[in-house]
Amino acid sequence: MTEIFLASFLLGILAGVAAGLFGIGGGALIVPVLVWVFQAQRFDPEQIMLIAVATSLATAIFTSLASVRTHHKLGNIDWHRAKHLAPSMLLGAVGGAVLAEYISADSLRWFFVAYLIYTSAQMAIPKPNKASSHPAKFSLDYPMGLLIGVLSAILGIGGGTMTVPYLVSNGLPMKNAVATSSTCAIPIALAAATSYAVLGWQDNHLPVGSFGYLYLPAFAGIVLTSIFTAPLGAKLAHSLPAQKLKRYFAIVLLALALKMAW
Repeated sequence: MTEIFLASFLLGILAGVAAGLFGIGGGALIVPVLVWVFQAQRFDPEQIMLIAVATSLATAIFTSLASVRTHHKLGNIDWHRAKHLAPSMLLGAVGGAVLAEYISADSLRWFFVAYLIYTSAQMAIPKPNKASSHPAKFSLDYPMGLLIGVLSAILGIGGGTMTVPYLVSNGLPMKNAVATSSTCAIPIALAAATSYAVLGWQDNHLPVGSFGYLYLPAFAGIVLTSIFTAPLGAKLAHSLPAQKLKRYFAIVLLALALKMAW
């Protein structure tokens, strides 16, 4: 348990910096690294992905809150749009957590590998982030929010890699889309993490230190550092060649995908 806490403590530093520097949630790093840590500790192979995903989502609640506080001070959040998306995202996140319990561990692993490859490609070959000139279609918020919530809960992420492109294509400037996406990550992470905690409550085969499918030592280690390093990453983004670094990080994500696939 101590080894997992210390490993998660270091992981939180990296995940927080990456989240602030590249504008993506820490789940892309947290989930695969936790999978390897849990494998080394001989956790039940059929439960490892669920525990890693659930723990990642629980940490996203706190990192998203820290991010939203900063974005709110800057006045970048479109609260009307966030409130419009939140209910369907919350519902989708609950459904995604329930669905994940019925998906085999191997299928979950391959699903996450596909997500890492997709995210890596998005970062390596960025598209112009120009807001659409077409009027916003609020009617799409409900089905898109539901879909993003389901996928985010299964993958253990806050949904930013899906929410930001959707909002930009729907008329929001990039900085407002990123800020609003951070806000939307809170109901997704809260609903999904709570659902995973409840779903695993009666499972007597989970490792000591579990709260449902949430593994508390890993959760504590990540949160203690990521909430401080995420703002640091955001500051570094203004002084470092972010686009070049994104390409390097894309290689890291691709390596993580290949490692998980192997």
